[in-house]
Amino acid sequence: ACVPLLEIVSEPDIRSAGEAVRYVRKLREILVYLGVCDGNMNEGSLRVDANVSVRPVGQEKFGTRTETKNVNSFKFLEQAINYERQRQIEVLEDGGEIVQETRLFDAVRGITVSMRSKEEAHDYRYFPDPDLLPVVISQSEIEDARASLPELPDAKRERFVSTLGLPKLDAEVLCQTREMADFFESVVALHNDPKAASNWMMGGVLKNMNRDGMETLAQLPVKASHIAGMLDLMKSGAISSKIAKDVFEEMWTSGKSAAEIVKEKGLTQISDTSEIEAIVDAIIAKNPSEFERLKGGDQKLTGFFVGQIMRESKGKANPGMVNDLLKKKMEG
Repeated sequence: ACVPLLEIVSEPDIRSAGEAVRYVRKLREILVYLGVCDGNMNEGSLRVDANVSVRPVGQEKFGTRTETKNVNSFKFLEQAINYERQRQIEVLEDGGEIVQETRLFDAVRGITVSMRSKEEAHDYRYFPDPDLLPVVISQSEIEDARASLPELPDAKRERFVSTLGLPKLDAEVLCQTREMADFFESVVALHNDPKAASNWMMGGVLKNMNRDGMETLAQLPVKASHIAGMLDLMKSGAISSKIAKDVFEEMWTSGKSAAEIVKEKGLTQISDTSEIEAIVDAIIAKNPSEFERLKGGDQKLTGFFVGQIMRESKGKANPGMVNDLLKKKMEG
């Protein structure tokens, strides 16, 4: 009750079922992005009436059209248009005529069925309602509305690629919803590394949202400042990428900041050369024959030693320093 109905009518210039689906998908994306509706077709927030007509190749005049009402999914829209196109072609090829009518799509049988005919416009019995005054929208009002629009998805994707340097795939994923794009930009505003922010949005936030069945970012237990703070710690070398994964999960469950978690759990990365070197020497001493093979060129053992060293340091040793020290030991 009291929910307004918005009807958008396109020109008769769509030439295939696939094009119609792409048009409605784009329209739905914009409507959801602007908060006009939630775009849920199954629940009736968005429905499609498909007007279909066919004409012989070379004929300019459109054929008689039918209207298939209230199609409630992209899949059904494509099926309904394809079926109706073929039905009309077969009627005309058999010498029949197309009746202008309203039809419904039977999803079970994958066909359209006649609902009611509308041979003439007067069948609709149009008449003015004296209580409803005409609404005249001026060109200046249209321009004002256009100027007030936020950045739309296509423009945002292009900016993410051209200005922020993101891959197209990242831009596509991040711009699926306005709230996702806004959250990402909030992270970047606090930590100016768009690609790092994108990686954690997709590999952290979205991954956990899917895992936990979250539908909107309003349900997120972490803030943009949490992600940015964690990225700051990684960039400064305070934590490694491996530790960052543990920190992120702790942020997700506790709602605490990365700095709080690192301090409470003593997760600060070890970057003291002498401390790491002591661990490296201890691991080499425990595995002398393997180290000789490594020095002899068995590079597969590099991973073994790095893994042992990281395990001994409980994942806190600076990986870059571990590799550098191990290389020096091999050359020494």
